[in-house]
Amino acid sequence: MDDFRSLKVLDHFRRAFEKLHIDYVMMRKILHMKFTMDGRRVPTIFNQSKESKGNQFLKSLGLYMLFSLIMIPFVFGNEIMFQMSIIYGMTMFFLMTSMIADFSVVLLDLRDTTILHTKPIHSKTINAAKFIHVLIYMVLLTGAFTLIPAIVMLFVHGISFFILFIVSICFILLFVIALTSLVYIFVLRFFSGEQLKDLINYIQIVLSIGIFVGYQIVLRAFDYTYLFKVYDFSWWHVFIPPMWFAAPYELFLLGNTDRPLIILTIIAIVVPMIAIYSYYRLMPSFERNLQKLMKNAGKPKSGKGKISLILERIVCFKKEERMFFRFAIQMMGEEREFKLKVYPSLGMALVFPFIFIYNELSYRTIEEISNGNMYLWIYFVNMVIGTIVYTLQFSSNYKGAWIFPVAGFRHPGLMYRASLKAFLVKFYVPIFLFVSIIYSYIFTSRIILDLIIIFLAAILQSLFVIHITYRGSFPFSKPFESLKQGSSNTILTFGLMFISAIFAGVHFLILQIPYGSESYLIAIVIVVSVMWKRMFKNN
Repeated sequence: MDDFRSLKVLDHFRRAFEKLHIDYVMMRKILHMKFTMDGRRVPTIFNQSKESKGNQFLKSLGLYMLFSLIMIPFVFGNEIMFQMSIIYGMTMFFLMTSMIADFSVVLLDLRDTTILHTKPIHSKTINAAKFIHVLIYMVLLTGAFTLIPAIVMLFVHGISFFILFIVSICFILLFVIALTSLVYIFVLRFFSGEQLKDLINYIQIVLSIGIFVGYQIVLRAFDYTYLFKVYDFSWWHVFIPPMWFAAPYELFLLGNTDRPLIILTIIAIVVPMIAIYSYYRLMPSFERNLQKLMKNAGKPKSGKGKISLILERIVCFKKEERMFFRFAIQMMGEEREFKLKVYPSLGMALVFPFIFIYNELSYRTIEEISNGNMYLWIYFVNMVIGTIVYTLQFSSNYKGAWIFPVAGFRHPGLMYRASLKAFLVKFYVPIFLFVSIIYSYIFTSRIILDLIIIFLAAILQSLFVIHITYRGSFPFSKPFESLKQGSSNTILTFGLMFISAIFAGVHFLILQIPYGSESYLIAIVIVVSVMWKRMFKNN
């Protein structure tokens, strides 16, 4: 069996692990097993050896490097505190969202508890293997995202700046891993069973929103005076992590020995170390409490069942369709891995439309904003449609899909229709209504017609996604592992999100035409009706 390059690099630190009383040989075997399983689920995330079908990991790295180009403009200039706060804000946003969206499943993996803890292996070795498993993934991800900016920094600012950047990134990486893990440790400590599973998904939303809002706060920490970014310390800056890691540049490279910068620099060093130490000490408790995820405590909530029953009678007209609608609602509500992937994007959809208005308030009054076309930012709610509708194909219980053809359902169109309605009712409509009510208050009732157009555009976009991505398979009939196929799925995801931008652009153009909204509404109603009937004509 081929070895992994990441493990060969890890071999150089064997003595360090042994000094910590960790069975390195056993830890290496566990990691080899984990990486092998990852390689079978995903085309070689960790192994960089040659493949007959091409190295999907390197393709993904190239995509992450492409994302990092957005940081390049902030490398140039002399406002170091501002520039590095923005760069570290972007980096932390990227790493935290990656941890939340992609690696929560690893942190909450129950296989270590059910398999390894039953063997004569010390818990310290098992916990170290889990941490290294996460760390290697994040190191590769961080390296891809920061490599190009680091090289540019080397040539623009010199070797000292470059070394300080690398050291700071290491501290940020440890801080992100520890912070995410500590949140889960806290949740697991005080909650149990189904209540815990629901709360964990709410934590995903809160963290996603908090990270993005925090990134916006970083921008607000600077005064814009004559096009220069002037840093003025306020007490609340000690709660903004990107500013912790930007402070050492002012202190060590520019010789600015103001007390606030010294405090922020100390925090940048001490807090990540405390977080990692706390994670290390609490890891055994975390593993014990992780068993709560296997418990289905609590009774089913009858209130939700009654609401679903009412909704299915409103939106579904056939008995079979109501049955599939109920099935889809239940799958979306109970599948933990589905919620781990979907809920963070729902949180972002809820926040994005208001963030842009909040930013605009720095330059204009609310009265000036209400007279413009900024209500088109509500199309950001539609950006989650592509990802979620595409994800409806997948399930951790996909093996049970054999029941559909056996039961006589040869054409999955009826399930598509029911699943699409379930998605709209359960996820899209509540968020869209919430944002629409607030937007109607800001922009007045003049936007009602446009909101109807945007809702119909959401339905049309959903139909496009089903037409593009579903290849004759039933919903919830594919394993989640096939969702992680390297760069190809990432490109597809961004392409599906871009459909919303196309609809927004068309909507903006028709607003420039007399009676354009009315004409566009009629056109989109016709297109939705025709496409709906054609896609589901046999059902």
